[in-house]
Amino acid sequence: MNGILLRDAIISGANLLVNKKSLIDELNVYPVPDGDTGTNMSMTASAAANALKTLINPTVGEVAKTTASAMLRGARGNSGVILSLFFRGMSNALQNEENLTTKLLVNSLQQSVKETYGAVMKPTEGTILTVARIASEKAETLNTEDVSEAFSIILESAKDALAKTPDMLPILKKAGVVDAGGMGLVTLFEGMKHVFDGNEIIELEGNVAKPNLVTPVAESKSDIKFSYCTEFIVNRTSNKTSLSLRAYLESIGDSVVVVEDDSIIKVHVHTNEPGNAIQEGLSFGWLTNMKIDNMRQQHEQKSHFADQFKKNQTYKAANNNVPVGFVAVAAGDGIINMFKELGVNAIVSGGQTMNPSTEDILNAIQSVGAKNIVVMPNNKNIIMASEQAAGMADRNVIVLQTKSIPEGMSSMLAYDPDIEFEENVLAMTSAINSVKTGLITFAARDSVIDGKKIGKNEILGIKENKICIIDQNINKTCFRLVKKMVSGSSSVITIFYGKDISKQQADELYHSLYSKYGNKIEINILEGNQPVYYYIVSVE
Repeated sequence: MNGILLRDAIISGANLLVNKKSLIDELNVYPVPDGDTGTNMSMTASAAANALKTLINPTVGEVAKTTASAMLRGARGNSGVILSLFFRGMSNALQNEENLTTKLLVNSLQQSVKETYGAVMKPTEGTILTVARIASEKAETLNTEDVSEAFSIILESAKDALAKTPDMLPILKKAGVVDAGGMGLVTLFEGMKHVFDGNEIIELEGNVAKPNLVTPVAESKSDIKFSYCTEFIVNRTSNKTSLSLRAYLESIGDSVVVVEDDSIIKVHVHTNEPGNAIQEGLSFGWLTNMKIDNMRQQHEQKSHFADQFKKNQTYKAANNNVPVGFVAVAAGDGIINMFKELGVNAIVSGGQTMNPSTEDILNAIQSVGAKNIVVMPNNKNIIMASEQAAGMADRNVIVLQTKSIPEGMSSMLAYDPDIEFEENVLAMTSAINSVKTGLITFAARDSVIDGKKIGKNEILGIKENKICIIDQNINKTCFRLVKKMVSGSSSVITIFYGKDISKQQADELYHSLYSKYGNKIEINILEGNQPVYYYIVSVE
């Protein structure tokens, strides 16, 4: 099997994943609004499909490497990161290979399983990991040299494993569904098999919305010192260090971004000499994804995008004189402003239903000109993507295991500029355990959790990631939740109210809480303006 067929198969699988993302999202058992599995996996796979479309007559090794690299940059949520790691394992097994044989297919699956299991601290059986592992074990018993036939057997094994996931995870059995991540992997495999069987690439259904990508332009025409926004990817053929490329680009322009892995160098520069920038890039390898935009002309045509430009984060080289910088994931103007007041340098927009990609987090890290960077994901589904981004950065990055906004803020409050970086990491990590987190939201779907029936749109009170209250009234639910969270040692209650809560509602909640706790506990209710959560509760 050649690289063209493998390229088309992965594109087909990615497209089928996009087409079925809503069905996969519906398999998520937990009723809380989420950056659902189907959405995250389809966005991750689509990043690979878009990259693969640029390859002409590729080898199998080139296809695998391109897929792994693009998925890593586009990975969203834990399921997206795991999918990217699956293909990283495949890429490691297929390096420099022209064609795919059954033996190489088996080896690549073994490497994929090793990569994914190795990245998860406590692997849970009954998930995408199980589906991949059982498919790999079946591959080891194959007795055929026909790759298409072998893949069909592997797919059937993956389907059998998926069907058994409810027997491994009781929560799936109660809901009568299979694992969403496993279904995502099987769906991708099905799309690939469609091409392996001699059919055309599965097309995307309907009109797929394209992101509104805006190329940065300056606030005024006179501010534009360098006219051409120049971008390209260098596919390495030289052993020269990318530092010399960055140094040259900085001598002919500004806004220089040079991000690399072992196979490519991604370049961005504002310059008046785009031809020279490209010529220098050619001395490092062959180029793809070349783009040159005239920013002066763009300013005349798109001046209304000036406000967006102000928010764009640009690359800053690591500065040894700046010991530490901070990156946090957050949503809601009030919460974002609070993090900034606490000293956070860069905010990644995102959270529960908007899991940012690895590349989003990497760009934020690279925008902070400090020797050491501390990242606060503030959501359990964003930690893995943050860790992947940390590994791609050109400076020292520590990812704190913050799973909520209160944990992130508590960590920032623990930072002491007068002590060493390593001591601060320990103090900030310790601070995570000093705060309790509560969330008030709505049920996104009907469900049964711990024997409790939950109806769509019912109000949920969540304490430390566990649903403990189901009610119809938002403020009443929050009051009950705070009561469960407060203990004899509690001294501060801080509540952020969301964009769907009026100030009057927030004031009413404050008075209710003050009448019960005001004499012994400090109570703060602040405008967070966050989506998804009516209230975010912090108790210390």
